[in-house]
Parts: sequence; C-alpha cells; structure tokens
Amino acid sequence: MTATESAPALELRGVAKRFGTVNVLDDVSFRLERGVALGVVGPNGAGKSTMLSVISGVERADAGSVHLHGRDVTRQSAAKRSRSGVGRSFQIPRPFVDLTVFENALVGAQRGGGLRGHAAHSAAWSCLEVTGMAARANDLASSLPLLGRKRLELARALASGPDLLLLDEIAGGLTEAEADELVGTILALKATGLTIVWIEHVVKALMQVVDRMMCLAFGTVYFEGNPDDVMSSPEVREVYLGSVA
Repeated sequence: MTATESAPALELRGVAKRFGTVNVLDDVSFRLERGVALGVVGPNGAGKSTMLSVISGVERADAGSVHLHGRDVTRQSAAKRSRSGVGRSFQIPRPFVDLTVFENALVGAQRGGGLRGHAAHSAAWSCLEVTGMAARANDLASSLPLLGRKRLELARALASGPDLLLLDEIAGGLTEAEADELVGTILALKATGLTIVWIEHVVKALMQVVDRMMCLAFGTVYFEGNPDDVMSSPEVREVYLGSVA
C-alpha cells in the first residue's frame, strides 16, 4: 500500500478563515478515514457551511491546509477538487430551473466530473436512479417539490463521481417521513464506500448514518467522538441547545 492509499480521505490542519475582521474558522483540525461518515452539528453561525466551502475549494483558507488522500489541495480550485473526487450539495437546492432533471444531472457529470458523451449521460442517469429521480428525468427542475429538489441536489453532487461527499443540511425542511426516505438513500451510498461529511440540524437523521460526530462552535472544534457521547455531552448541549436540562 502506498503512502497516498494509506492516508486519510480528508484532513484539515489548523484551518482558519476570516471574513473582514470576523474569524469564522479558527484552527480547525481533524482527519477522516476512508469510508467513514462524519456528522457535524453546532449552532447557527458556528462556521459549519464555511468549513465545507473551504474543503470543496469554494473558499480559500487564510491559514492552515486541506489534504485529500494525503495530497495538499489547499491552493486547488473548486473545479479541480471536484474532479479530484469532492462532491457537495448545498443547504438551499440550486437546480437550473429551466433545465430538466436529467439535464441538471448531466451538468454535474460534465462540469463537475469532466465527463463527455456517453460517459456523462451514463453517469447522470445512474445518479438519478440511485437517488430515486429517474422517473422524473424529463420533468423541469422547477416543477419539483422540496424533497425532489433535495434529491436532485444529491444526484448532481454524485454525478461528478466523488469519493468524498459533503452534505449541507440536506434533510432541512423535510417532513419526518421524507427525511427517513433520504436517510435510506444516504445509507445506501455510504455502503458503497463513500466518505461523508454531513452538516445537519435534524440530529435524528444524522444518528442513523454517521460513525463519528463533531460539534463546531465559535469556529472551532468543540467536541468530537462517538455520536452518542457527543450528543449526550453537557458541554455540547449547552452550546448547541442552549440548555443542559
């Protein structure tokens, strides 16, 4: 096994990010082994989505470094990281509303994965099947209800062929039954060996999927470990829920 093959799927070392005079991330460090699902919780404004942006390359870290499979990608663009195996869904679904569901997935395969021709079409269709959206392939994205948009957002992230999947509150706004449906899909993806970082306020959904949990607060890693231990910690309950009751 080479050094790259034995390296963690993702590692952040002392990552900091500022917007003006505000430190949004401050010395964030953790490592995530291949095939492991990490849940991320924390209060609003804790820096969770910014952390995903730094990992995916949408934002550049002001200090520290980001490593994918042992490679320092801190200075890589978001496009290059996508083609290196990073897929991301956004908190608010961003479909191309004037395109069909299939065309949206195809954009993910072409622009995110760099695929062309039959390979792009095959990848797009496969991701629609995996996410339960194949039956709506010819519908305009604008016609989808919220669960459909969430599933399409996931399909587009998968169409680039990632081995690291970043999910930003993908269960947010869904009914309990809809969230359970989505959990089933994410569990199936996890079973394929995908490494997952999932930010979520719907803790019940996280607890069904993740192997580890991290609480981010005030831009720092406040607590990390076994999901049950993290969520039962009085310190985490205080900072996340505002109560230790």
